[in-house]
Amino acid sequence: MKNIKAIIFDAYGTLFDVNSAAEKCKDKIGDKWEGFANYWRTTQLEYTWLRSLMNRHKDFWQVTEDSLDKSMKAFKINPSMRNELLNLYKVLSPFKEVPETLKTLKEKRFKLAILSNGTPALLNELIKNNNLENIFDDLFSIEQVGIYKPDSKVYDMPVQKYSIKKNEVAFLSANTWDVSGAGNYGYNAIWVNRNNNIFDYLDYKPNNQIKSLTELTSLI
Repeated sequence: MKNIKAIIFDAYGTLFDVNSAAEKCKDKIGDKWEGFANYWRTTQLEYTWLRSLMNRHKDFWQVTEDSLDKSMKAFKINPSMRNELLNLYKVLSPFKEVPETLKTLKEKRFKLAILSNGTPALLNELIKNNNLENIFDDLFSIEQVGIYKPDSKVYDMPVQKYSIKKNEVAFLSANTWDVSGAGNYGYNAIWVNRNNNIFDYLDYKPNNQIKSLTELTSLI
């Protein structure tokens, strides 16, 4: 990890808590809010992979809407909550250690970027609403290549932009499939395992896993 020139983060689930939209409505949704939130997220990811395989691309916001519609039907959520949930998804909360860790890394003069399924507009709104402006050098969106992670075209964008080698990138994600995609591509992929999950069997095992982004400063 000594030759790292760029630190690149996944956004959804890694920097920003994807369940925070439903959690903010848990008084209305009830005890099933967490199961609903997880179902929404799983469906959202499945739709990105299926659309990539079918070559039927929709941007991440459209996928988010479609997956929410299915999830609301599955959990019998009042349809009147649809707009509220979607608006909250645009302002997801960061995990508590994220702002301070990013500022520390910025002071160390690393190249910092986000590499995400999210659209440029969604990513910019997340950054602005969480007061993280002037932290990232770039916000890379899959919309630039028109296919979702874990396609190698996505991971290739920062390498091409910064003219660096694959192993000079430290990539962090809480999503095991994303860590595997980045690691198989050639990144130094780090798994952010906040919930003691089990890693997938996808021909890659990260050399490093951390429970919180605060541990990152000791690795780099």
